[in-house]
Amino acid sequence: MRKNAQITSVFLWGDTMGKSSQRKGACGERELVTILQAHGYPVKRGGSLTFGGVPDLTGLPGIHIECKRVQNLNLCAALRQAAQDAEYFGDGLPVVFHRRNREQWVVSMLLSDWLALYKAAEPEESR
Repeated sequence: MRKNAQITSVFLWGDTMGKSSQRKGACGERELVTILQAHGYPVKRGGSLTFGGVPDLTGLPGIHIECKRVQNLNLCAALRQAAQDAEYFGDGLPVVFHRRNREQWVVSMLLSDWLALYKAAEPEESR
């Protein structure tokens, strides 16, 4: 996939996204950053007006974070976006962090990616 083609499609999507949705997404990113930083991870926001120019959040080595703060999430579409963006940025396994109103944060990823992550975390003697 060409870099410019992907950015163009994301720019078009960003232009049609409502301001309240953008605000909610940015608020969700800030909330998630605060939680991850409180657990000792040096996570930072990419910025709300980049529309795909930089990842949503950075700072978890080997993990591409796609942050979604929506009431009704199309999880398959979000995972596809995370996979495309992870390939584009080359920053790790695609993972979707998401939450609905008044709900807890949830982390979703493909089973194959979870297995690779879990395998890498196992002690040497149990492999």
